[in-house]
Amino acid sequence: MNIPQDLKYTKTHEWVKIDGNKAKVGITDFAQYEITDVVHVELPEIGKQVKKAQPAAVVESVKSAFDIYSPLSGKILEVNDSVLRSPEVINQSPYENGYLFIIEFTDEKEIADLLEADSYKNLI
Repeated sequence: MNIPQDLKYTKTHEWVKIDGNKAKVGITDFAQYEITDVVHVELPEIGKQVKKAQPAAVVESVKSAFDIYSPLSGKILEVNDSVLRSPEVINQSPYENGYLFIIEFTDEKEIADLLEADSYKNLI
């Protein structure tokens, strides 16, 4: 399993890349492996306010649909339209081309609740 050291993680298998007051969000390599072949993605609307630990997106496989939870509270700044056209990129490149959305987060203290790579590795 690929678990980049420079990212933060959630217990629900989302990864977070913090950049100033912005956070890029996707699902982990473990999550995409468990989901298997991603066939459809529903992303939040740009400008939508999201709350930490609340559903923000949906990733569907041939087996089931999986809620993707926002790791931080804030406003959706950008969504990755390429995963709408080619959802399989989430399986192929979960940490790069397969990211889901970018949040402008509103509560920096919430970052402390995210897991470091080693803690996430122990979780899975």
